[in-house]
Amino acid sequence: MELGLKGKRVIVPASTKGILRRVVDQLIDEGCDVAICSRSEDTVARSLRELSGGKGIAIGRACDVNDKDDYEAWLEEMIEQLGGVDIFIPGVSAGGGADSERNWWKSFEVDVLSTVRGCEVVIPHMEESGGGAITFITTTASVETFGGPQAYNAMKGSLLVYAKQLSQEVGKDGIRVNCVSPGPVYFEGGVWQMLKDTMAKWFAKVERDHPLGRLGTPEEVSNCIVFLSSPAASWVSGTNLIVDGGFTKRVQF
Repeated sequence: MELGLKGKRVIVPASTKGILRRVVDQLIDEGCDVAICSRSEDTVARSLRELSGGKGIAIGRACDVNDKDDYEAWLEEMIEQLGGVDIFIPGVSAGGGADSERNWWKSFEVDVLSTVRGCEVVIPHMEESGGGAITFITTTASVETFGGPQAYNAMKGSLLVYAKQLSQEVGKDGIRVNCVSPGPVYFEGGVWQMLKDTMAKWFAKVERDHPLGRLGTPEEVSNCIVFLSSPAASWVSGTNLIVDGGFTKRVQF
């Protein structure tokens, strides 16, 4: 299938590791020009070196998405360097935690506000260029009870509502807005490796209870993110794509 991504200008914040790094790898392979960031200048520099020599180019610098001024300045800077923006994939997260009110503020500021701020910056540029695609990275924990009540689940759930409403608002401008909700995904240095190391019995039960008998890989999720963000999915907007190998038990009407 031809995804039609060659030459597309893409912004993927906080994308130097995990699922979003695999997204960037695939976009570069498809011939996109991609802007990346991380809080660490060294991490960004290493990622840019690793991404060099592909079909597309990668640009970026260190940026704290939780710093409104820095984040908005980074977005405008990347859009200027790319010559516009066709695709925006916000997926940064503060992670889980249910031990204090601080987790709720952190998840709201990082997961929700950074996404909203990003959309408010990129959408006017997409309107000027005649359209675009925005793909939020959420979680299956936002559509089904999992792991107890916590900020991560609730705040990601709020993004599903925001994405749907936003898709209705900007559709007239040729902008599509969708969500991809991954189930448990294992990779070195990720949350599920930490859970395996610290809660081995619980991790083994989750793995055993999974219909496919295993957790997912970043590539299995990034394949879906890249497709949904591409022109090949041109008539898909306002949807939430569950990518979990059948892990959730709900019936999705």
